[in-house]
Amino acid sequence: MFIMCKPLCIHLLKFIDLLPARCFGQAVLSCKPGEIVYQEILKKFTSLFPLWAVLLSAVAYAYPEYFAPHQGLIVPFLSLIMLGMGVTLSVNSFLAVLKKPSVVLLGTLMQYTIMPLAALIVCTVLKLPSDLAIGVIVLGCCPGGTASNVISYLAKADVALSIVLTSVSTLLAFLATPFLTWIFIGQTVEVDVTGMLVSVVNMVIVPVVLGLAINHFFEKQISTVKEVFPAISAAAIVIIIAIIIGTNSANLEQSGPLILLAVILHNGLGLAGGYWFSKALKLSEIEARTIAIEVGMQNSGLSVALAIKHFTATAALPGAIFSIWHNLSGALLAGHWSKQSPQAADNNEKRPEEGSKSRN
Repeated sequence: MFIMCKPLCIHLLKFIDLLPARCFGQAVLSCKPGEIVYQEILKKFTSLFPLWAVLLSAVAYAYPEYFAPHQGLIVPFLSLIMLGMGVTLSVNSFLAVLKKPSVVLLGTLMQYTIMPLAALIVCTVLKLPSDLAIGVIVLGCCPGGTASNVISYLAKADVALSIVLTSVSTLLAFLATPFLTWIFIGQTVEVDVTGMLVSVVNMVIVPVVLGLAINHFFEKQISTVKEVFPAISAAAIVIIIAIIIGTNSANLEQSGPLILLAVILHNGLGLAGGYWFSKALKLSEIEARTIAIEVGMQNSGLSVALAIKHFTATAALPGAIFSIWHNLSGALLAGHWSKQSPQAADNNEKRPEEGSKSRN
């Protein structure tokens, strides 16, 4: 399974030099020479996240005894990732909702409808075993992932809108994720809605709000270390993935290809659904690209933590594999979209409409 990801990792390397410094913190040009080298190293490390994930997952698969005993690190590491997300946000990020309320509303609705429904379709078509089906459903009910912000930049989408969509869906997750999980699998599996709600509040809402408060009140004091947080988050999610792979090394021998297929289909349906529903609603190309990326890229770390805490270790596998895959597919999609500007795509769509009007 890991060999299949090798060519995608190689393809991903082509985009590393495109990653802007502003996606990871202050502009590099404003730094001293020593700081530039330091920030470039952090940027390279973070941008190579999928490669580190594949490599460490391969190690965990070969030597599970070194990773499986550390499941207790998953929840603290996820909280650390969410704290890092909060530190990179500001109050102005949320005020941006007022500029495009309808687009934010549509994007958030698609996030919490397309992905859960896509998960249900994938589980039904592939006839996934119960534990794996639970993992795919939980993954589908989670908010958007922070990696979507960087992929949006590479795809020439709206980065500001992406950040807002990620923030809004994340803050709504404490209600949406538990209740959607209950709606989709509550008839066949006991779902602790209250327990999941409390878990999401503790693992996501509290760290994000704390990070937001730190950034708001101590922005100047933490400005020099803010660039470290994306690298810390990348390292944390890589370790989380490795722990899940190590815990489920035996299951991967039997179910690895099936899980990978489910993840690819789920991610593909999310990307395609987000894009084409946006186009059907007459949103612009740049908005459609942004929503597609946001819908298709999930907070897989949250799904892993919820699955391992409230269900089984096997249920955490889809989220762990998804975490690797959606970064690779996102980079591929960004490479395709980066070849054509959103404005050019909008103009190409208008020409046939104008032609048909003139004939009438």
